[in-house]
Amino acid sequence: MLSLWPYFAILGLIALLFVIERRWPDAVTRFEENVLAIILATITLVSFFQVIARYGFSTGWGGALEFNRIMFAWLILFGMGYGLKTGLHLGVDAAIRTFPKPLFRVCALFGAFATLLYAAILLSADWLQIFGAQTSGGAVFYWHRFFNVGIGLDDLRYPEWFQEAFGVQERVQRWIAYLMLPIGLALLGFRAIEAMIAIATGKRELVIAGHEAEDLVAQNKDVLKD
Repeated sequence: MLSLWPYFAILGLIALLFVIERRWPDAVTRFEENVLAIILATITLVSFFQVIARYGFSTGWGGALEFNRIMFAWLILFGMGYGLKTGLHLGVDAAIRTFPKPLFRVCALFGAFATLLYAAILLSADWLQIFGAQTSGGAVFYWHRFFNVGIGLDDLRYPEWFQEAFGVQERVQRWIAYLMLPIGLALLGFRAIEAMIAIATGKRELVIAGHEAEDLVAQNKDVLKD
């Protein structure tokens, strides 16, 4: 049976983020951007040196492919909440733009609520049983199972000195690699709640980057005049 501590840990993380962001919003944004930049730079560097090592010296790191695959997943999972926060996700708003303003706001709120619902279902589908759905599990259950089992990844291994110093197993545990799964979904849900509040109070129009093409045309309409 799944214990409740992972859920309380996620709620605690969200509450801490809410407090910190209210006090230092710019610092939180810079932190998110730096995390994304570090992950992207790490993927690039590992790929670059792996190519040099393989084709230049007929060697290489056996765990490079798995490491980059995990880092790419972290980039997506961490970045989707940041994208929602900054309005970077693309979407189609041509139809709802024709609606009256009150109906437009209702549709915008529904979009934010649908995002929150998506994150909540992927985090844990157990609560859907209240409505009679025959479903269970989710990111928290998935991560917690690997945490309890403690099995390792296929190719990523700790250096020998690290194994000797800390007495850990040879392979990096899967729960470490999958930790971003519940965290990323929790951040997405938190950003969806923020978006709902911002839309309801008139501080934001949509959860998507609507009219992006029209904005680009407007910004560059005078470029070719000269």
